[in-house]
Amino acid sequence: MKTSLLLGLFCVSLLSCGAPKKEKDIAINTVKRTYTIKKVVENLSNPWGMTWLPDGSMLITEKSGTLIHFKNEIKTEIKNVPEVYNRGQGGLLDIKVHPDYANNGWIYFTYASTEGKAEGGHTKLSRAKLKDDALTEIEHLYKAGPNTTKGQHFGSRIAFDGEGYVYFSIGERGERDINPQDITRDGGKVYRLHEDGRIPEDNPFMTTAGAKKAIYTYGNRNPQGMAQHPTTGKIWIHEHGPKGGDEVNILKSGANYGWPLISYGVNYSGTKFTDKTKMEGMEDPIYYWVPSIAPCGMTFVTGDKYPDWKGDLLIGSLKFNYVELLKLEGNKVVDREKIAEDIGRVRNIQQGPDGYIYIAVEGDGIFRIMPSI
Repeated sequence: MKTSLLLGLFCVSLLSCGAPKKEKDIAINTVKRTYTIKKVVENLSNPWGMTWLPDGSMLITEKSGTLIHFKNEIKTEIKNVPEVYNRGQGGLLDIKVHPDYANNGWIYFTYASTEGKAEGGHTKLSRAKLKDDALTEIEHLYKAGPNTTKGQHFGSRIAFDGEGYVYFSIGERGERDINPQDITRDGGKVYRLHEDGRIPEDNPFMTTAGAKKAIYTYGNRNPQGMAQHPTTGKIWIHEHGPKGGDEVNILKSGANYGWPLISYGVNYSGTKFTDKTKMEGMEDPIYYWVPSIAPCGMTFVTGDKYPDWKGDLLIGSLKFNYVELLKLEGNKVVDREKIAEDIGRVRNIQQGPDGYIYIAVEGDGIFRIMPSI
């Protein structure tokens, strides 16, 4: 079946997607393009993370463990990158420069690491500086455990809130019924640290016996999108559901997002693992998808390059090879548009410091959306 036909069927099926059932379902729209798409970085395998240095050059992570500095059309492999556990969904994952990078030079990155006694790996957050095409002054800030040889659900995205804290996500590592609801265990969580790795005294579980003190939220499945809202300053995430039930959530200190006790999804076999979509003390998503689009990467649109999209949210779809624009009114999704359809498996989407939108596509490269003049 051709891709165009699949996408047509997909649009019809999406009539049941979206907002909680008490609200009107929102179908996705394919609108006339007012932009072109230009490939700016070629020949990438799995470009998981991307960030920009003050000179406009890019740092790009390849899941296999390679860190690339892209400058003046030249790709340079950065040396002294820590060894990664490249298995399944694990490897070298997200990367972000510190908001005050021009003064402190810190680069933060997450990756699957074998550090620890148990076989396998788990997600780790580190930071380093860049000098002479090599990472230097590497500091390891947080390592989840215990290791496991399972290949799924490492997370992982990074965000800063401008208040001195760094947030990062770790998936539940395929331990659905063990990790996400247990705050004494890593996995299925979003974490908050001071930017130097210290645990904040006002983290929600600092006084809870046995709890992992770095935890900020729990009951998460596998968040692979994270961004700070440009107006409210709140950290937004999205996370993969199973078969259906992908979610968009806004982080709240100590909040439980319900996985796997509540969900709009079902097992991949089609059987149910829960019949509940709400429970007291658990957060409702502000938006969800059924069927799943397999969301990865997210960015808010700011600036004046795309006036029709300003203030809205862009999210990549691994499953359906396009970018979804969620039109927002406050915290409510009011409309959906399909952007860059047929581009490929979207691993990440970010707005660069130049104001343009960049899309990282598996097995291809990085593209820039160019508004029509």
